[in-house]
Amino acid sequence: MTTVATGLQGLMMDQPLLLSALLEHAARWHGNAPLVSRLPDASLGRGDWSHCARRAARLAGALQAVGVQPGERVATLAWNSTRHLELYFAIPGMGAVLHTVNPRLFPEQLRHILQHAGDRVVFLDPQLLGLAARLAPSLAGVRRWVVLCDAAELALAAAGLAAVEHPAEAAGQGDGVAALQGLQDYESFLAGHPETFAWPRLDEQAAASLCYTSGTTGLPKGVLYSQRSIVLHAMAISQPDAFCLSARDTVLPVVPMFHVNAWGLPHAAAMHGAALVLPGARLDADSLFALMDGEGVTVAAGVPTVWLAVLEAMRRVGRAPRALQRLVIGGAACPPMLADALGAEFGIQVLHAWGMTETSPVATVARARHATPADVAARVHESQGRPLFGVDLEVVDGDGRALAHDGASQGELLVRGAWVASAYFGETAQPGALRESWFATGDVAQLDAEGLVRITDRSKDVIKSGGEWISSIELENAALLHADVQEAAAIGLAHPRWGERPVLLVVARPGSAPDRADILACMATRMARWWLPDDVIFVSSLPHTATGKLSKLTLREQYRDYRFPEPGKS
Repeated sequence: MTTVATGLQGLMMDQPLLLSALLEHAARWHGNAPLVSRLPDASLGRGDWSHCARRAARLAGALQAVGVQPGERVATLAWNSTRHLELYFAIPGMGAVLHTVNPRLFPEQLRHILQHAGDRVVFLDPQLLGLAARLAPSLAGVRRWVVLCDAAELALAAAGLAAVEHPAEAAGQGDGVAALQGLQDYESFLAGHPETFAWPRLDEQAAASLCYTSGTTGLPKGVLYSQRSIVLHAMAISQPDAFCLSARDTVLPVVPMFHVNAWGLPHAAAMHGAALVLPGARLDADSLFALMDGEGVTVAAGVPTVWLAVLEAMRRVGRAPRALQRLVIGGAACPPMLADALGAEFGIQVLHAWGMTETSPVATVARARHATPADVAARVHESQGRPLFGVDLEVVDGDGRALAHDGASQGELLVRGAWVASAYFGETAQPGALRESWFATGDVAQLDAEGLVRITDRSKDVIKSGGEWISSIELENAALLHADVQEAAAIGLAHPRWGERPVLLVVARPGSAPDRADILACMATRMARWWLPDDVIFVSSLPHTATGKLSKLTLREQYRDYRFPEPGKS
């Protein structure tokens, strides 16, 4: 798009959109809004936005004192906590780049990401000290490791290398901390620095945050967000037709802060002065229910697998958490049965959102509009919603031609917008996913006359049988309608006649023994018979990616030598 000069400029103040402004606003006008953090010992730490701002100022001074420069990447290996929140604002506020790293990734991926980003300082939770000790020998560029605890907690962690996520790796690592150059606890790192900081007036296009993709093929790729894009994204997700956030809300991001900036919720909470509840590493259903109930959470956000488990906890208790009004579900398609059950049984509104690392991540949210017909409005959550202002979508065929918005024409989903990536960090060549200012998402989708996008599958997960497409997502959603199915995954496997045929893998609900024929009969009420899986395989669990999504890649690899039953046999 070409910028056209009009010859006359508006007479408005030039105020750059900066993350430091979000923090200053929250501290000045909503300073007593609570910030709650669940600590490793399950106790709760309490503060507020004013306290967070003072701590962030000390942290910025400490980083400046050890020589961190503008544009330099500073990594975090940490769960959702108020200390991590201080890093969220202090690092980009002083002009450096916050690089959040997913500790659930394989060590080889972590080494690549930290080396590729060029991190020199790493902040980490004490539970991850053992993981850091394993990584450090191959990360000579990291000159300082700061553990998010006080001196006494660091001494205990160093003595036992209590790596919660990697307990096996802690064994035999008694001398591992010697590899951690400049090892220091966080409170000592802050000590002596003032509670005020002169936040610089940065260019709003300056880099602020770096996240690496986890669902891509090949090595993870870095997406580098600007100050401007993060602020605009926070504004967009706060709108009434998105998450409808305000100073009256108490927000629980179950989505990790290392996963695409926790979907922008920490920034949006600061923008509106909302209270924040940060759950730490304990994300089991009972712990989340108790936390939401005890802290009066009104809005929570996470992937479908989290809320499927919380739904079961609600059913056991017989009620929802006392103040809970809205659940944001994203990261993977929300099963309609989950949204229906949360609404019908507990009166909770489900906001189905879609996006990806390259879209900051939220691009669409499923909400009905005033002109939406009643029958469509009742099922809006079965779509991924319509684009927020600042984002544009298109669906194209194999030749790149735009398809009709008729709710039936199916093609590749393209996206562009004010918070959509234009390139990957550290790559000189334009990525193949970028096409004439559009980003090719890799999703197969339909657009309808209401402007609702419905993603039928990932291009790599859609099943092509006899030249026709079968949606793995629709197969899974249909299977979940069976009362005894807890989780399901559909994959396409090589078939001698049809090219590919679907196979369904099912995790049964505890205490149940579902029948293959009953599941297929339940699914048959929702789809054509030729879509039905040729086999149903019962498993004790299904593999998930580091961000909680079903790992279809792992399943296809596990079952690559699978042979379909002979006709008439099961």
